[in-house]
Amino acid sequence: MLQLYFSPMACSLASRIALLEAGLDARYHQVHLQTKKIADDGGDFRDISPKGAVPVLVLENGERLTENAAVLQYIADMKPERGLAPAPGDIDRYRLQEWLSFVGTEIHKAFLFPTFWYKDDASLAKPRARIGETLSVPSAHLAAREFLVADSFTVADAHLTWALLLLRPAGVDITHWPPLAAYLERMQTRPSVREAIATEMALRRIMPAGAA
Repeated sequence: MLQLYFSPMACSLASRIALLEAGLDARYHQVHLQTKKIADDGGDFRDISPKGAVPVLVLENGERLTENAAVLQYIADMKPERGLAPAPGDIDRYRLQEWLSFVGTEIHKAFLFPTFWYKDDASLAKPRARIGETLSVPSAHLAAREFLVADSFTVADAHLTWALLLLRPAGVDITHWPPLAAYLERMQTRPSVREAIATEMALRRIMPAGAA
């Protein structure tokens, strides 16, 4: 069985959504990112991944995958009939990779990561100044489309959905970008998204202080 190491409402939420969309069973291991401890046994998460970051997907043969772009595409390719990623060789396969990279670098690492991990205004000035311009890109793209790639839900949508969910607690009101607000509302009607959010929000409520 697949195993996913995650932290509630961290970027690994996208992997949980993808697993649910794919109909894949997995064993989930919660990680406290501040302490790098695994919740169920107190083990050192760095023994699982020296990067100390989620998600980590442990495959059935014991190999481990890290980084959202790789994990999400692997999950999609396990169930190609679900259409969570275009087929290799299809130009939309590379559009998918474009969006996975964009969300991971321009929204996650460039804005969300420093916002939640750095607290001084000097470190946050540049990310805050750039986020409006960054969000205008997917906003324009989604103005006349339902999904990021082609005409159906893909793992890129799982990734962007997570990022948009985190923008509000990061101090960004996405109603300033109506296509993004409408998109997030649509995504939250999907059963997989609702289930993933409900599961991880419940876990956040019972986490010990400072363990996120």
